[in-house]
Order: sequence, then structure tokens, then C-alpha cells
Amino acid sequence: MFLTITTTGTAERPATDLGFLLHKHPDKAQRFSTSYGTAHVLYPEATAERCTAALLLEVDSVALVRRGRGKGRGGAPDSALAQYVNDRPYAASSLLAVALSAVFSSALRGQCKARPELPERALPLRIEVPALPARGGAALVERLFAPLGWAVTAEPVALDEEFPAWGDSRYVRLVLEGEPRLADALRQLYVLLPVLDDAKHYWVAPDEVDKLLRSGEGWLESHPEQRLITNRYLARRWSLTRSALERLELARLAEADDTVAEEIDNAVGEPAAAEPMAEDEGEEGAEERPVPLAVRRREAILDALRGVGAARVLDLGCGQGHLLGALLKEARFTEIVGVDVSMRALNEAARRLRLDRPGFDTAAAERQSARLKLTQGALTYTDSRLAGYDAAVLSEVIEHVDPPRLPALEHVVFGAARPKAVVVTTPNVEYNVRWETLPAGRMRHGDHRFEWTREEFRAWAGQVAERHGYVVEFRPVGPEDPEVGPPTQLALFRVAAGGGDDGTDSRNGDRTATTATATATGMAPTAAATGATATMTTATTTATTTTKEAAA
Repeated sequence: MFLTITTTGTAERPATDLGFLLHKHPDKAQRFSTSYGTAHVLYPEATAERCTAALLLEVDSVALVRRGRGKGRGGAPDSALAQYVNDRPYAASSLLAVALSAVFSSALRGQCKARPELPERALPLRIEVPALPARGGAALVERLFAPLGWAVTAEPVALDEEFPAWGDSRYVRLVLEGEPRLADALRQLYVLLPVLDDAKHYWVAPDEVDKLLRSGEGWLESHPEQRLITNRYLARRWSLTRSALERLELARLAEADDTVAEEIDNAVGEPAAAEPMAEDEGEEGAEERPVPLAVRRREAILDALRGVGAARVLDLGCGQGHLLGALLKEARFTEIVGVDVSMRALNEAARRLRLDRPGFDTAAAERQSARLKLTQGALTYTDSRLAGYDAAVLSEVIEHVDPPRLPALEHVVFGAARPKAVVVTTPNVEYNVRWETLPAGRMRHGDHRFEWTREEFRAWAGQVAERHGYVVEFRPVGPEDPEVGPPTQLALFRVAAGGGDDGTDSRNGDRTATTATATATGMAPTAAATGATATMTTATTTATTTTKEAAA
């Protein structure tokens, strides 16, 4: 089993720097013991102009058998059928990948104590693997390596050169040429060698997901064959594959959002946002339990969706699925899609809605699964899957978005997806003074980027409606205080006349709708010094209130 890494250089940047990167001196031939044989590192050539490092792995087939290779679950088919006579000593496989990791561990991590600047340098590399098993042929080899920037030569090896009619074997002679960092090249080989072989010489445990993600960092998140790579690397164990794909998607979204995965996937595990209990005005001494504000908010959203006749609904930023559960209880909502950037939140929603444990009523479970879909996605990036729905809901979402990203969210929802109706709810910061348990100057949730006054919310909603051809109506949620308003504010957007829908509701009789037109400079909210409220820099809002008579 053989692999060579070749680079070229100049007098100023000698090719022998490869020895520093690999932590193996070019003037020495070294050997290392492994569980399945002996690995040798040697340099067939080492000059300032050209340097080649070779890794030769002598595999002990008897050791493979003695360590249980080919027995039980996860055994490679070749070893299972012919334990002592097989291709393992000659063809690059997971055995060579593990040897790469063991012998060149510092190079894989991108570390070089003697020359710390070297690992970040891109090098002209030529990597050759004389015998590479490729289940999928040369075409699959090209699909795996070419997207990573390599010039790929994958020559099929004939079954027998004297009998060309027999055709090609499943082996190829691989040559990769490119200018990556050496650490990136080694990590790609570490993952893709066993993927092409489609077998591993050891039992695939859950920690293999971590190994895959560490080695795939920076390239696997966006690889077009991500699913195939993940599935094969994890020996087709679906539970591990699903976990890895979820974490890869989270990493991709975090990179696109210029943040870290932990900050994005924070919808579960934090203390629930404190909210006041919205109490009904009633006689003194009444013992009726107050209705939680979260319940009133869901009721207000459902009322708005019923009013616009929505059947296909998006819950954008669905969190742990409380609103999704309420939507599922009403047959009028025939298609429901929950979207959230947090995979943990989506998993919790699936558990809460019993999607993974449908119970004994199989028919009911199938109907529910047909109506509901959970999707991971970021609301600041256009997603074609969100287009064509009757209504979208942003329930307590916008205040979690950094102000500079609000225009992106606006474009995604109102410009690209463009549902016939949009329901937006957000806290009314003015009401916070009525909440005795909330310290002065504090927002309702630690993740809130801002909280708007009624004027600020109406100004923003008015501008959004004007830019995208909607009319917007505002409704209070919870008990309305005569001085500071309701605890939650709701805006119902509907496509205006001439914009694909007349914006009216023919089933609700008289309806007061507000078509808000806002002219503003610097509409993005900025947090006050105390972090308590968000202020608009300069805004002039003009609201025109009209009464629309419904059709008889």
C-alpha cells in the first residue's frame, strides 16, 4: 500500500520544507508500528527544486484476522470472504487513512513548531496513489476530488492486461495535482480514501462523526457529494449519518452568518423567556387563572390566519414547535412547514409533536406526517423552498435578528418567498415597565437584539409594506394598557390590490386596515446605552387608515 506526496520549490522556498511540515527528516528512512502492520516514511528525492515523501504501509493480513476483521457487523466484504488472501495489503483503504493520521498527525492538524508559518502556505502538490479501490469508478473519483480544486487523473486498472475483453477492475491509479495547504490535502485523503473503498477495517462508533467533522472542516460543508461522503464514511449507519448531516448544515449556516454554530443553535437549553401573565380585567377577587401571553399570542396568530383563509402555512423560526402543534389541531391548515436555523430546536419540535413516536394510530400518524414538514434554514438567505405559500408567520423572531440583517430577512420573506399574507409578532418594549419582575433597562430575553416601541414597529412595518406591495394592519395581543399599549404587537400583512391579491377579507365584515407609508432615514434600531430599548434615528411616519367594506 503506497502513497507519495511531491512538491516543487525554489532556492528561496526549497521543496525540502515538506520535511518540516511532515515532521519527518528527508535524510532519514523511518518506520512506525501500527495495529495492522508497519508504516515506512522515506524520501525518494529531496532537493531544493523537488521533494517527494512516500508512505509505504506493510499490512499484516494475519493481524487483521486476529483482531476480528471481517467478523460481525461492519466487516468489509473482501475480508469477510477471503480473510487471508485479499487486496488489503496492496490497495489504499481505511488502513492507509489511519496510517496517515498516525504518522502525519501534526501535519494533519496544521502544526509545525520549527516553522509555524509553513502550515498556512499553499504548496504545489502532486499526490499519487498507484492502487485505489473506487466503488463507483473513475467518474466518482472525479466527483469527489475535483470540487476541492484538484486536477484529477484517475486511470482505471484493467482486470488483466492480457485479456482486455475482461474490462476494468474497480481499482484506479490516482494522481492529484493542485495548490492547497498540506493539512487540507491530508484531511481530504483521510476522509475520501475509505469513502472510495466503501469499507472500513474497524467498527464505526459514534465518535466517527466527530472525526469526520474535524477532518471535513472547511470543505465538506459545501461539497456537492456531501451526503454520499458522509453515508459511506460512517458505514451507512443512518443514525450517525443523520447526526453528521445536521451538524454540517449547522456549520454551513454559521459560516454564512459569520458566527459560530453554538450561537446559532441556541434555541434549546436556555431559560425560557420570561413573559408577563396577561390577566383579564374582571371583578375583584376573581379566581380565574390568567391566560399566559404565549397562549394569547398563538390565538391571535391563528385568528389572523383563519381571517386570510390560509391553508398552506410557513412557521418561520418555529423553535420547539408550540405554534406548529396548534396549527396541526385545525384541519383547515393542510400543509404546514416549520423552519428554524437550530437543529436542536427542530429535533425538540419533532419530539414534542411525536413525529418520531406516532403511537398506535398509524393512519393518523401518516396524515400528520403528510401535513407537517420540518426544515433547517436561515431566514436571512433566500430559499426557494419557501415560495408559493398562503401565509408565513414570524412569531417573536425579528427581535432575535441583528438590525443590519433585517433588510436581508425582509427580502427573503416579503421579496423572495412572497406569501399572500405575513403575520409578525414582536414584544412592545413600552409595556416592560408594567412587568414588576423585569429589572429596569433589561430586555425580555437575553438573545433579543432590540425591542421596539409601537411607533418603531409601525414605521418598520409600513416601510416593508410599501416596498413590497402589501397592506398592513396592526392588532394588540394581550391586555391593552391605556398608557403603554399591549405586551405584544402584531402586524398582519396582506398583498395589496394589484399585487396578486386585493388585501381584503370577504368573510369578516367591516375591517379596519392600516396602510402605513413611512419615510425614514436609518430605520435600523439601535440599542440604548442600557440595552433596554431600540430607537429609530430619524423617522417620519404617515399612517392612512381606511375602512374596507367586505363583499357581500
